[in-house]
Order: sequence, then structure tokens, then C-alpha cells
Amino acid sequence: MGLLIYLNGKLVQEEEAKISIFDHGLLYGDGVFEGIRSYNGRIFKMDEHLIRFYNSAKAIMLEVPLNFYDLKNAIIQTVRANKLRDSYIRVVVTRGVGDLGLDPNKCKVPTLFIIASSIQLYQDSLYEKGLDIVTVGTRRNLTESVNPAIKSLNYLNNIMAKIEANNAGVAEGLMLNEQGYISECTGENIFAINKGVLRTPPISAGVLGGITRDTVMKIGASMDLVVKEENMTRYDIYTAEECFLTGTAAEIAPIVSLDKRMIGNGKPGKITEKIRKKFWTLTQEEGVSVYE
Repeated sequence: MGLLIYLNGKLVQEEEAKISIFDHGLLYGDGVFEGIRSYNGRIFKMDEHLIRFYNSAKAIMLEVPLNFYDLKNAIIQTVRANKLRDSYIRVVVTRGVGDLGLDPNKCKVPTLFIIASSIQLYQDSLYEKGLDIVTVGTRRNLTESVNPAIKSLNYLNNIMAKIEANNAGVAEGLMLNEQGYISECTGENIFAINKGVLRTPPISAGVLGGITRDTVMKIGASMDLVVKEENMTRYDIYTAEECFLTGTAAEIAPIVSLDKRMIGNGKPGKITEKIRKKFWTLTQEEGVSVYE
């Protein structure tokens, strides 16, 4: 038995979960998505993720066919139907079926589907040893074009950067914005620690407002770190004592080098490890229960 997929109001077997080749999500990347995690039968930060999901849809004038409450129930239903306790949940809404033209007004009914499965971006050994990353040539989208704050289905910008990282033989690629400031990696936010200060680029640098990013900033403040959102250059990473990535799928992943410059002592930092442990504790204690 395969997965059960929520598709337009029904749970269907994954082999039956099909959308039209005329769906504008496929043809043009016209839609938005969200990635959410469940831990030990609890969906972590679901409200925060769905607020971002609805904001992304609003920004592209796409109406989600379920209200907030009903979508939460649909997500819970999908996780429960697949008997999952630890899962990665993908929520997607597309513009729906139209013709071969661009006009979104030709798409009358949005397509909504939810997948509850699993994901592992990096091998366990990379969390233990830390990631080597490089700066890629692909620049982050201009906020005046496809704003990175919108979690849209058009991830070609990120994919091109990931290809560069793959070609360089490293785990991740660091993306800069049009001004040369650090934005984020291909699918994660980035943090640096130096002299008791936890720094991360601001949303205005072309950053997706990460839910894990927000959680880590709160954890940092609770540890008496000075938390700053400010423009950063690669120099700030090269000279940092510690560095790490955050994301729903990646969770918290330590970085040990950028562009072959060793960060700190070349091992995952002690503060990073403390933040990871505090984050893990939160994932086990917070969240909406699936099975109550």
C-alpha cells in the first residue's frame, strides 16, 4: 500500500493522485506551497506555516479553496490516514486547470493537495561533521520580480543554485542578492555566531521568512545571545566562530567551511549544538496532536 494523498477534498491512493497536464502549477509554476513537520505525533508550528502559506497565496492573488480551520483539519486527516508520527508534510495549491496561455483568469478552480511522507536532505554524518558549502553565481531573485518571501512553485532560481553546489561537490550553495549581500542557501536560512552575537540576513535581503529561522532567533535570545537581523557579506561567514543553516526539512545543520575557508575550528560549534538540542526539545513538546 502506498501513501494516501489529499487531493481536492478526497484521500486517494498515491498512484491515483493525478492532476491535469493543463494545470498552471505544472505549466507555469503558478501556485504556492508549504513544508511542515510532525514529530512524535504532533505537527510543529502548523499555524505559523499556514499563515505563511495563506500570505504567499494572497500575494499572487490565488484563493486557497479551504479556510484556515478546514485546511488544518485536512492536514491532520492526511497525516492520520498514513499512520505517521514523524513526517514531512507538503501542502500545495495551484492556479488550477487553464489553457496554454498565461491568463490566470482562465483557471476557474484551484487545485489543492497534501502529501504526508518523509524527507532527509542530508545524511546523518553531515550533521555530525558539518557541511561544506560554496558561494554560487546564481543570484537571489529580485524582490521586485518574484519576491523570495513568496513560497511559490517556481523554484528554478533555487534549483539553478543547487546545480552549482552539486557541480562543486558540496552539500549546499550560498546565494547572494543583487547587491552582493548574503541572502540564503538554496533551501535554508543562514546564521553566523561571533563574540556572543547571533546574526542572520534580514528579509529585505531576499530571504524567505523561515519558521525554523524565527524559532532559532527566539532560542538564541533565551540563551542570552544578542540576536541581529542585518546585511551580511561573505567576510562575516569566513570570520565567524560558528555557522549553521535552518529550515523545516534541514532543521539545524552546522556549516564548517565556506569557499574552502574553514569556519571556527572546522567542527560543528558548541553553541550551535546547544541550539540544536533546544530546538529538538521544542519539537517533542509543542505542536498540534494528530491522534488525540
